[in-house]
Amino acid sequence: MSAMLEYKGYFGSVEYSDEDEVLHGRLEFIRDLVTYEGKDAKEIKAAFQEAVDDYLGLCEAEGRKADVTLTGT
Repeated sequence: MSAMLEYKGYFGSVEYSDEDEVLHGRLEFIRDLVTYEGKDAKEIKAAFQEAVDDYLGLCEAEGRKADVTLTGT
């Protein structure tokens, strides 16, 4: 099972780990590695949105531009 989430122009994957019995994902189409996890749909969505906000905040605090999602053009 996999799906995609979208928030503030960023996309994130959602996959289920049968071994860990947890949903997990990462921000897609950017160079930086940003991951998140949750136990159910509400948790994974909240974790994804928090990961985007944290990523943008970290980039701002470090004085660097956040990667923008690749559009393929």
